[in-house]
Amino acid sequence: MITVRIQTDDFNSGAELALIEDGVGAVSSFTGIVRGQGGLISLTLEHYPAMTEQVLKALADEAATRWSLAHVTLIHRVGPLSPSDRIVFVATASAHRAAALESCVFLIDRLKIDAPFWKKESFADGRETWVDAREGDAHAVDRWR
Repeated sequence: MITVRIQTDDFNSGAELALIEDGVGAVSSFTGIVRGQGGLISLTLEHYPAMTEQVLKALADEAATRWSLAHVTLIHRVGPLSPSDRIVFVATASAHRAAALESCVFLIDRLKIDAPFWKKESFADGRETWVDAREGDAHAVDRWR
């Protein structure tokens, strides 16, 4: 089963895990949190819904096929977020731990590069900047291609 949600509302990581734990041998998850370093007061994510949903669904499908997963959950928040807010949740479930762990890392790496989100940081001193992809993120994705 694949679940992909793009939403403004917060999510409960524990509740999401409980939905996929039954009858599998391994579950792996990642919860991303908005960092507040450097005086960051907000992070705003914008997206084009039809495009974003299509890309996230394709990534989840690819992971489920590549690792023979029982469950994949991808949740990504959009809109204005504050430091310490949950921003992304990825969970994978499979019969064995290697598949669950590897697929979870794959999805996080691919989301950072392939998901069409535009991120704007706002700082306490009034600065606003659009976030560019980091070189390290591109290198992480290279290992999966």
